[in-house]
Order: sequence, then C-alpha cells, then structure tokens
Amino acid sequence: MTARAIWAGFGLVLAFSSTLGASAPARAQDPSFLTFGLGIYDVNKQDNTAADFRLEYRHGEKIWIFKPWIGIEGTSDGAFYGAAGVLVDVYFGKRFVLTPSFGAGFYAEGSGKDLGHAVEFRSQIELAYRFDDRSRLGVAFSHISNASIGTDNPGVEVLNLYYSLPLDGLFD
Repeated sequence: MTARAIWAGFGLVLAFSSTLGASAPARAQDPSFLTFGLGIYDVNKQDNTAADFRLEYRHGEKIWIFKPWIGIEGTSDGAFYGAAGVLVDVYFGKRFVLTPSFGAGFYAEGSGKDLGHAVEFRSQIELAYRFDDRSRLGVAFSHISNASIGTDNPGVEVLNLYYSLPLDGLFD
C-alpha cells in the first residue's frame, strides 16, 4: 500500500466521520484521556520490526469537531517520536468509538528505522470499545512518514493496542 493510498483513505474516513459526528445527537462532554499504547512497529514491511510504546494525552474539549492530542512514542530499537495533532471521535451506539487522527512531530531513529527526515506525520484510525466508566480498549493502525519532504520517505506502519483512561474524577 502506498503512502498516497493511505492518505486518500484517511481523508475519506475523516470526511465520512466528520459528517457522522456533525449529524449525531449532542453528547455530554467527553472527558480528557490518558492513553497507553503497546504495539508492533513496522508491522507491514517488517524490515525493522520492533515493539512500540505510546503515551498520549487526549483533550476532551472540541474545537469544532476536532479534539487536540499530544503524545510520545518509543520503540525497543531506541527510536523516539514526539507529536501533536487532532482527532475526531465518532460513536456507533453507546459502546463503539471510531477515532481517526492526524498529527505531526519530530522523530529520532536511535538504532531503529531511518524514516528520512526529523519531521514526520502520523495518520491513524482506531476502533475502541467504551466501558461504563468511559475508559476505552481499542486497536489502532497508523502510518508515519515525512510526506516526501525528505529525499527518502520509507514510512512505517504501526499496529497498537490502546487503553484510554478517563481523567475526570481520577483524582477526586
């Protein structure tokens, strides 16, 4: 799958999601989340597979349909990625949440995969199950690449298992 196909698919999902989100009935304010991820880095090409670890803060407040997020990611090969971006939560009933997101950040390869540039972009789609306490358990697929701003743009795909812990009431 090419980066262009991934970007096009992501754009379609985001457009479809924003249409659903705009037409969905009003919901109570979502909480902010602290999200933990564990996954497989370079799951598609498998030329530099590593364990992937993520920690993200996802804000509960919306700016139009978008919610901001910020996160850090590291691999068992010593690669590091710090990024920020926006996401959209699209609910299917009470339990299922589809979350497309996009962000940009800075990447350091460590002894891991060379992605061709220090600036990298991440597009991601996540499907999660929402528990009664509003915590979520989900699976996400993401693509990280430099969008050809570097001379080399190998990109990488990551498959993650996510757990999102709601922060409201956590310290009450």
